[in-house]
Amino acid sequence: MPRLPLLLIGSGLVGSGLIAALNSSALALPPPDEIPEEVLRTEVITEARSPIDGKPISAGDYAALQARLRDPNTDVIVDPDIASLIQLLQFRRVLRPILPFLP
Repeated sequence: MPRLPLLLIGSGLVGSGLIAALNSSALALPPPDEIPEEVLRTEVITEARSPIDGKPISAGDYAALQARLRDPNTDVIVDPDIASLIQLLQFRRVLRPILPFLP
């Protein structure tokens, strides 16, 4: 007969744990005045900022910029001086194993 009280105590612990879990899940809900993320994703952007320099741009310009940034076939516009410097550095990297005394 001593097993009966242990069984009642065990079921009481499980029941109180279940009630505590239900109460803590209610605390995890967002506040009721917060806009759901699903709604925010479907909103139309009327004012946007450029991801490049952070300046305000129109929605049409933003869409064009996003399309250009996504397109891998778009040519990158680089200053000619910087392009020549990059080529010289790549050439130096090729020559370095052959001529280790180069600075």
